[in-house]
Amino acid sequence: MNDLRIALIQTDLHWEDIAANLKALDEKIGSITADVDLIVLPEMFSTGFSMTPEKLAEGMDGAAMMWLKKVATSRNCVITGSLMLSDEQDGIKKYYNRLVWMKPDGLYEVYDKRHLFSLSSEPKVYTGGKKRLIQNIKGWNVCPMICYDLRFPVWARNAMNENRETSYDVLLYSANWPERRSLAWKTLLQARAIENQAYVLGANRVGTDPEGTYYSGDSSVIDPIGNILWRKEHEADIAIIDLNYEELIKLRRQFAFLKDADRFELK
Repeated sequence: MNDLRIALIQTDLHWEDIAANLKALDEKIGSITADVDLIVLPEMFSTGFSMTPEKLAEGMDGAAMMWLKKVATSRNCVITGSLMLSDEQDGIKKYYNRLVWMKPDGLYEVYDKRHLFSLSSEPKVYTGGKKRLIQNIKGWNVCPMICYDLRFPVWARNAMNENRETSYDVLLYSANWPERRSLAWKTLLQARAIENQAYVLGANRVGTDPEGTYYSGDSSVIDPIGNILWRKEHEADIAIIDLNYEELIKLRRQFAFLKDADRFELK
């Protein structure tokens, strides 16, 4: 199995300015000279963590979606991150904190944030998701989630069948996680990697939003035994990291902890 090369982007965000954020991200992605398989962006990368979707949310054919398609096609890679998006169901318009998994052929899958942050007005404004998303890229299974989902290990639980095949190999979080709770962010990213025997990626933003919330970034790449392969604090940066599949499989065979895990179903 080939290694998986990821580009994880930690950046400041222009508050509620879609055009400015897409322009800035265009420049950052344009600076990546290496070929990559997967680009990971922070949560609500086109607006910042805003609770005004009635003013800002785009449809599934909006500028941010078209931009994702352009990047994925031109770079021949998958690009992912969450957006403030609107969608209609049974004639009713709803708003979502929605992660988009955009593929090089222009097709995409979505994951709607399951755990909406109850310490803000997010549950009152956005509709929560009910299904996990697992996507295959170069033979790797990747499970993308969003920010607050990190606090809920049951939702992220990996599983191993009798053939020692797991649900996913990479767990990633697209986030706007404040600096004042950064200890939880850093600790839980490592915990999710260790307990699920998977690589974990955390793409967070930096900077201060107009509400005075400071984000220190601490974006991370964690290996399946909890080692920090890369972490950056307080400033924008781009990590280019190769994830090694042979090492992952070797670890799982040597320490097959997941086969002893408790069995349960979410209802």
